[in-house]
Amino acid sequence: MPAEYSSLFVCLMGMGTVFFGLICLIVLTMIMGKIVGGHAAPAVPAPAPAMTAPAAASEGDRQEIAAAVSAAIAEELGTGITGIRIVSMKKL
Repeated sequence: MPAEYSSLFVCLMGMGTVFFGLICLIVLTMIMGKIVGGHAAPAVPAPAPAMTAPAAASEGDRQEIAAAVSAAIAEELGTGITGIRIVSMKKL
């Protein structure tokens, strides 16, 4: 005849098993961290310097920039580049 366990006992045993497993995982990850490489922080690459245009861009440079911008807009809109007309560009 199997023993009858109260629902409180089953609940506490289940929660205890879960917490014991979580504590084991924490301990194992700490041990693996010490074995593999210590507490070295991951290297964060420095942010790339912002691309700045020269103060006095020549007319050829402006035409190249306008062509690149119109090509990007045409690609995004899915239209031909002949349907795009750039009236003015301002540096932000």
